[in-house]
Amino acid sequence: MTDRQPDDVDALSATARDHLWMHFTRLSAYQDAPVPVIARGDGCYVWDSAGRRYLDGLSALFVVQTGHGRQELADAAAKQAAELAYFPIWSYAHPKAIELAGRLAHMAPGDLNRIFFTTGGSEAVESAWKLARSYFKRVGKPLKTKVISRAVAYHGSSMGALSITGIPPFKQEFEPLIPSTMRVPNTNYYRRPDENMTPEQFGIWAADRIAEMIEFEGPDTVAAVYLEPVQNAGGCFPPPPGYFQRVREICDRYDVLLVSDEVICAFGRLGEFFGADKYGYQPDIITVAKGLTSGYVPLGAMIASERLAEPFLTGPNWFAHGITYGGHPVGAAVALANIDIMERENLNQHVRDNSPLFRSYLEKLLDLPIVGDVRGDGYFFGIELVKDKTTKETFDADESERLLRGYLSSALFEAGLYCRADDRGDPVIQLAPPLTATETQFAEIEQILRGVLTEAWNRL
Repeated sequence: MTDRQPDDVDALSATARDHLWMHFTRLSAYQDAPVPVIARGDGCYVWDSAGRRYLDGLSALFVVQTGHGRQELADAAAKQAAELAYFPIWSYAHPKAIELAGRLAHMAPGDLNRIFFTTGGSEAVESAWKLARSYFKRVGKPLKTKVISRAVAYHGSSMGALSITGIPPFKQEFEPLIPSTMRVPNTNYYRRPDENMTPEQFGIWAADRIAEMIEFEGPDTVAAVYLEPVQNAGGCFPPPPGYFQRVREICDRYDVLLVSDEVICAFGRLGEFFGADKYGYQPDIITVAKGLTSGYVPLGAMIASERLAEPFLTGPNWFAHGITYGGHPVGAAVALANIDIMERENLNQHVRDNSPLFRSYLEKLLDLPIVGDVRGDGYFFGIELVKDKTTKETFDADESERLLRGYLSSALFEAGLYCRADDRGDPVIQLAPPLTATETQFAEIEQILRGVLTEAWNRL
């Protein structure tokens, strides 16, 4: 289990409280409570520094696709670090970045053949915006700089990516941000504007709001539309039938780039290497990170079409953008090994085969009065919580605060399940276990959720 003694556990927690500035964390929450310290992982489970086991129902952060404790990935990192620990890809190349770029180009849909490496998702999102602006300047359309994204969508936390993000509370204390970003409705069918809409009608309606926004802002000023295959924030909104096909038509009509933000959705999360393949549409750019290496080493990428690369292939033209650790040799080596595992173990097919079973376990919870909707795809689901199932009445801000932060987050963890209780839109619980998860984990998730959500309802 663990060799740490109780004093070591307390010391770790105290040092974390005093010195570790944890991300997206209310530091006050740990003034009178210990900081949870996760010390190791194996498969679908992690253990804290006191030796207690938890089911990782979120793949750490939608990241650990092939599971924790993969010695093969650790060995790939060690071997590469011993051979070439670091060298930049600024006017030079190294074998692993070359090999990975070729492999991703072969895997990506259509003519997305140009791979610009980053270290994470926010950098990939910003790289795509910079490329869009730079490309349109070179083809004689310098006013095309604006970006459209969806309400409640999260696209990153750095200043450019945060500007594209559609979650006002995340943005307010950092404003003014980069101007020229607009929001359109997302694809939350549960809260569609007209209850009589079929999924197909809702999809066309939502897509047409993009065309409406392009017309309003002026087609000569809009550079790109950023969309996740399944929107994360708000609780896993899948695309209605025909949605992305209509969006592709709109982008072609107005010469606007379609950026498929797949930082979460790529590399098996939806049962395909790319979400665009899952839903049958052709992006101009795909942004990836997270599952590319299963999180064993940070690595991300912007995957761009040949059309976007063409203006930079001749004369003095260059894309004046770079990141020190982009295409890191160790990250590239781990990514290659991670893809090997996914292909050898056929994890995409595993997800496709088991996603309906995972959904069925979560849908058992619909008998609880607090559960309004279960939605998602692949190994990526959200459970929306409501006060009234008939009217779909949600919780007000104070109730949400007491429900999510005051009880659910800690109660789920105490019950042995690591997942996300989220109120960036309406209150939801998000689940995205490692792609190796089976019915054993689905049943465990359902049982833990049932107990905790029943108690949450009793506390209201």
